[in-house]
Amino acid sequence: MNTTEPRKLFLYARKSTDDLSRQVRSIGDQLAELHELARRDNIAIVEEFIERQTAKKPGRPIFNEMLARLERGQADGVLAWHPDRLSRNSVDAGKIIWLIDTGVIKALRFPTYWFEPSAHGKFSLSLMLSQSKYYIDNLSENIRRGQRQKVKNGIWPLVAPVGYLNDRLAKTIYPDPVRAPLIRKAFELYASGTYTIDRLVKVVNELGMLGRNGKPLFRTQYHRILQNPLYCGIIRYSGEEYEGKHQAIVSKELFDNAAEVMARKSKPKTPTLKPYLYRGVFRCGECGCFITTETQKGHNYLRCTKRVKRDCSQPFVREQQMGKQITGLLRDIALPAENADSMIAALEVERDGDTASRRDCLLALQTKAHALDAQLSRLTDAYLAETLSLEEFRDTKAKLIRQRLELKEKIATLEANSGNWFEPAIRFVKAAKSTAFLAETGTEEEKRDFLKKVSSNLTVRDRRLHWEPRGAWKLVVDSGSFAQHNTAPGLPGAVLAGEKYQIHIQRRSWDSNPGDPCGPTGFQDRRIRPLCHSSGSCSKP
Repeated sequence: MNTTEPRKLFLYARKSTDDLSRQVRSIGDQLAELHELARRDNIAIVEEFIERQTAKKPGRPIFNEMLARLERGQADGVLAWHPDRLSRNSVDAGKIIWLIDTGVIKALRFPTYWFEPSAHGKFSLSLMLSQSKYYIDNLSENIRRGQRQKVKNGIWPLVAPVGYLNDRLAKTIYPDPVRAPLIRKAFELYASGTYTIDRLVKVVNELGMLGRNGKPLFRTQYHRILQNPLYCGIIRYSGEEYEGKHQAIVSKELFDNAAEVMARKSKPKTPTLKPYLYRGVFRCGECGCFITTETQKGHNYLRCTKRVKRDCSQPFVREQQMGKQITGLLRDIALPAENADSMIAALEVERDGDTASRRDCLLALQTKAHALDAQLSRLTDAYLAETLSLEEFRDTKAKLIRQRLELKEKIATLEANSGNWFEPAIRFVKAAKSTAFLAETGTEEEKRDFLKKVSSNLTVRDRRLHWEPRGAWKLVVDSGSFAQHNTAPGLPGAVLAGEKYQIHIQRRSWDSNPGDPCGPTGFQDRRIRPLCHSSGSCSKP
């Protein structure tokens, strides 16, 4: 189109926010072709409008500004590389057609498409804009379908969350060697129950946790991390849960512990409270209220809050005096070094006799895992046969997936700890042996934390500390030492001090509960020869 007076048009170039390799034409390519077309057809470019935003949804600011200036008569039309650069949605497409109908847009020029403002031209342009919308809609559906298929195969389909990295070749995710240990540390600290979210943010960020933008993570980001089952190997996608094939950063047990703490803490502790040593540790032995701490004349005193019984008669007790009582308690429950050494040696010998039981347990767990796989398959068939609703299918599937993951972790633990079933017992004996060292050289915080591990129902009455031993430590308190017993009584739920999480010792024989043939036992129902007298004399069972 060569005329004596050039037609005045706006130049519009756009690309979406996708990766450069997925763009049909870059901004530079579009500008080069459009300037060549303008020179060849004698087009005067009034102004260039360059935008980097998808046209899938209406609301592009630069595009809307260009249309507003067209309505003010500052140009005759638009010069673009293709109609899909102008619109990929029905709102913008309709506005373009309307501006052509009203004469606001007198010309549209494209290097690969011819347009004239006639009935046929507008019909053809409408088809092109509709085709552009169909392309983006179909592309979105194909992407979602591909993501659903990936999830069913146990592959995370999106950008890896903090703590993972994307493997572009294998199309999966793997733990970030820098951030994954910090994510695991965050779960461990929060699951301990002594950290609020705000304190967790401060501690983990100080350890070096940074997001992809190089900035520390915020409180809401940690909250999402602690609630995301992806970190324990479960993919949650569109309301359903799937077993992921990626490497888990935390165990299912640790994730559940953190979730339990989050559910229990309806109100986090106020971060402005004074960091007293024994805040929230003790209760009053008379009325059951919490023991609080206050400072008087430079000394910290523990006293009953008296919220239930105003006339509670319990007196104050100085913080230093309570620390001395805890130190004495640790000395009392310490295990003599010579006894501990003989027990550890005997435990290591007896450990070798459990291979058959381990094999039976492993076979039982694998059989149960295969049964769960069959249940999942039948559940899917029932849903496809429309005998189950979508809600029933999702709920039942989520339960089976979690059970399958728990079994998988038990099998992995059993296989990884072949011949090491007595390690928790050995660690317990070592912890009991090291208690004397902790009493003499440990900090007040370390002694307090150790006391909370080995005891429950901590109360203060008449300025004296009262406590109940927890789990296996009850044996220490009841006997005074391990040397007087050759069998350990049943200790359900024994917690091994010194360990952040208990590694379950498996039974030699089948459990009475067929639901879990290899349940945790601690020292329950097991004759342990190291608990004999240090002289080596034991009565036979």
